Amino acid sequence: QVQLVESGGGLVQAGGSLRLSCAVSGRIFSINAIQWYRQPPGKQRELVAEITSGGGTNYVDSVKGRFTISRDNAKNTVYLQMSSLKPEDTAVYYCAALRVAGWDWGQGTQVTVSS
Repeated sequence: QVQLVESGGGLVQAGGSLRLSCAVSGRIFSINAIQWYRQPPGKQRELVAEITSGGGTNYVDSVKGRFTISRDNAKNTVYLQMSSLKPEDTAVYYCAALRVAGWDWGQGTQVTVSS
């Protein structure tokens, strides 16, 4: 099993930036990818970005050019740098570890973007 703890959420004005962190512990060797999801109020959870064990990255179209996912292997931490934030980015952001056995999830962190 893998444990994940998100931090860095908050309230920001449109056009601003935030950096989310996801501290990872446990069976790290079993992780295929770390993913960031978000769930806006009243909507389904969606995949925003992922970084694979090989370092490859993928983004949903709505955040390309604005969000950057990265990792610090020494700190076992994955980051989501979010820039040019829009009110529609408001959501609870979750990080998840994708393993062969399934997903492990963090508790989520709220991001609110005011217009």
